[in-house]
Amino acid sequence: MKDPIFEPITINNLKIKNRIYLPAMHLGMANNFEVTDRIINFYAQRAKGGPGIICAGYATIDELSGNTQNIGAHDDKFIPGLKKLSKVIKDNGSLSAIQINHAGRYNFSFFLNGEKPVAPSPIASRMTKETPKEMTSDEIKTTINSFAQAASRVKRAGFDAVEVLSGTGYLISEFLSPLTNQRTDKYGGSFKNRMRFGLEVVEAVRDTVGKDFPLIVRMNGNDFMPGGNSKAELKEYAKILSEGLVDALCINVGWHEARVPQIVASVPGGAFSYLARGIKEKVKVPVIASHRINDPKIARQLLEDGMCDMVAMGRSLIADPMLPEKTRLGKENEIVHCIACAQGCFDNLFKLKHVECLCNPLAGHEADKPFKKASSPKKVLVAGAGPAGMTAAITARLRGHDVTIYESAARPGGQLYLAAAPPGREEFARLAKDLETQVAVNKIPLVLKTKLTEEIIRKENPDAIIVASGAKPLIPPIPGINLPHVAESWDVLQGKAVTGKKIAIIGGGAVGVETALFLSEKGTLPARAVKFLLVNRAEDPETLFKMATLGTKKVTLIEMLDKLGKDIGKSTRWGMMQELSRHHIKTMTGSKVIEITPKGLNIEQDGDIHEIEADTVVIAAGSVPYNTLEPLLKKMDVEFKIAGDARQVATAFHAVHQGYKEAGLEI
Repeated sequence: MKDPIFEPITINNLKIKNRIYLPAMHLGMANNFEVTDRIINFYAQRAKGGPGIICAGYATIDELSGNTQNIGAHDDKFIPGLKKLSKVIKDNGSLSAIQINHAGRYNFSFFLNGEKPVAPSPIASRMTKETPKEMTSDEIKTTINSFAQAASRVKRAGFDAVEVLSGTGYLISEFLSPLTNQRTDKYGGSFKNRMRFGLEVVEAVRDTVGKDFPLIVRMNGNDFMPGGNSKAELKEYAKILSEGLVDALCINVGWHEARVPQIVASVPGGAFSYLARGIKEKVKVPVIASHRINDPKIARQLLEDGMCDMVAMGRSLIADPMLPEKTRLGKENEIVHCIACAQGCFDNLFKLKHVECLCNPLAGHEADKPFKKASSPKKVLVAGAGPAGMTAAITARLRGHDVTIYESAARPGGQLYLAAAPPGREEFARLAKDLETQVAVNKIPLVLKTKLTEEIIRKENPDAIIVASGAKPLIPPIPGINLPHVAESWDVLQGKAVTGKKIAIIGGGAVGVETALFLSEKGTLPARAVKFLLVNRAEDPETLFKMATLGTKKVTLIEMLDKLGKDIGKSTRWGMMQELSRHHIKTMTGSKVIEITPKGLNIEQDGDIHEIEADTVVIAAGSVPYNTLEPLLKKMDVEFKIAGDARQVATAFHAVHQGYKEAGLEI
């Protein structure tokens, strides 16, 4: 039986070898709009992995359409760089496309030398907090022409296709939506008028590139903006686009300011494929499904079920560039999956940093430091099989060292399993499994239930040791901390502690928030039960919503600082804060716990003392490095490196990157 992923497909006259489409992702790697070596190396590596077609971008169409970290397509001077990019993609085995776009009101005046961003109407964005300038009729005509000229440059640069972004809250979708288009001219008012700008852009692009050049439009299947475009309107728009204008439609979901999570771990795999199906049923051109397709099994099922004609796998190929080739060769078990943490991709962009990846420390650093075999292989012992320890061990092994890992627990993975305990965070356990698989693939001995001790070190006589022993919970000096109803968050998340009905959690950082969400799930209706009751019409949707969000625990989350989850990445934090509210978790910021009592605890807030009743008090005050080996190794005069939380408590992202760069590469 043929694998549907590797069935060829044709878009216009372009024959594509498989159904994997790497969609455009803003990488933050351009320099003053120029294609850089970092971009070239990034896409060369992905092309080697074997997706059918790679769409780079987005690329700008004029000076107001993006920022200097975007790839430029708004001037002929950028064509040499674009040619280099298209060539490297094709030379390494994939077809090449590039997406062109205008950010509209999603741009920042900061990036425009103080000039205001433009939009169909002067309506401020929740994302930028800026009010854009309303475009004049002449500016609209000029912008349409700029799209066409950018597409012409894309074609002249040797790309096999061009994609126009008509969604996500950017300029074309701003014209399409009644939320952002309140014009009274021919580009505003009725839906027919609001479609006009997008259709004229696509028509101008088509006229410029010709009928035989593949033209793709990426658009929303649902913008998830209350008062925005309905799904019916978007289907109508898709139908009109497909009737002679475009050759394929790539369906994405949501605007950047929508309050429905789109790309984080809480989104189930392939959850938004129903939107691609809805549009596929209305059009006769190939339809590409997007979002959270991080596993070939999901991709294969969507294709087999007729939900789409191709699958967009973007961040999946950031995490593992070789995913398509591993799938083709029957090595799916060796894939390192994207876990949708957003720590290195989206969160980096908010910091004006280029894209990186928790799961793949090479992403964005493909040519930063040559990966060299060790000139003289060493015998290396690794203390700890968490993300830092396993990454360091794998890296050292690939460099030619003889490596053995010692782990005191019964399974590898460390705190990744703690991170995976709350609802919607299960993907972190997948990274633990993927790293464990890579350890096995690289034939690295893993000794479980065994702590690396002085006796073992003397017996093994290693040349070097990597200390990646992780962290331990921080226990604050609060009166009453040793009372019997006090539990530690790590024990709660691992199911080692029994909690009562009324629970007070001390600490509103990442672990405290995760523990609160973990406990709030107790007694709620699981997904399978919700579906059963829904399809049998046993309960109405509102009742099912309550049963899915209101558990049997009453949770209070207490934080001394003025903000919860300060150590949670921006892409993930807002969704978790939304979940705290949805699950009726009481939150108290600016609150200092002064005493734990047999009945609960006492807190100080704004100078006043309050008593909070609790059957169980959970300590989630953070963690501290656990590193008992360092003094011993210094005494023994053994070469060593320290990685991850054993060195400094931080995120899993830092653990993996330290394990790779500062341990595996340096040992």
